Amino acid sequence: MKKVNKTNRFLILIPTLLVTLLNFSCKENVESANGKQSELLTKIEAVQEQIMAQGDITKTEEQALKSLCQIIARNDGLARYTSENSILLKNVQTPPVFPGCENQKKEDITACFYEKITTYIEKEFNTQIIKDLNLSQPKQLAAFFIIDETGNSTGLKVRNAEITVQAEVLSVLRKLPVMQPAKHHNEKVSVLCSILITYKENIKVKLTYLPERPE
Repeated sequence: MKKVNKTNRFLILIPTLLVTLLNFSCKENVESANGKQSELLTKIEAVQEQIMAQGDITKTEEQALKSLCQIIARNDGLARYTSENSILLKNVQTPPVFPGCENQKKEDITACFYEKITTYIEKEFNTQIIKDLNLSQPKQLAAFFIIDETGNSTGLKVRNAEITVQAEVLSVLRKLPVMQPAKHHNEKVSVLCSILITYKENIKVKLTYLPERPE
């Protein structure tokens, strides 16, 4: 019997995996009110057909598919949160306390939080991903995340980035350490944070206020 090579096995596995993962993570939205198949699922099936018809995929395409799986692997998107669920970081009285900032004076906690967050993301980010893009000039993306009442990161969203870069940003944000939650009027609250990341061969992170809540 003729053996199926690794590439062909991958070609068979990835479309099935994509459909399975997206069906699971988007199961509540697979069908519209009138019973028709969702637009997203239709596009997924089109991608599946294209892969099978193509018969082979490039390394770049393979990485993009893997990145897509990584993006949908967790149910922690910003769509789960509304303006009533969180306070903007710039408006909260006491920001989250990043590990290592516990002994800071109250007036220095914010600066420590900013410094620790940006340093952590820059350190944890796999820069080989952006080097592989061979960018001719720096690009910039916006990312949002929430530190909730338990001190965990959730409510993630990345805009204006290649799929591989988006997946890596989400991966790093998901690994943020548990913090002491923010407080407002002496109560634990969720805070919405926003960052700008400039990238080419390396990255530079700026924790800043983006004027609108993302859709």
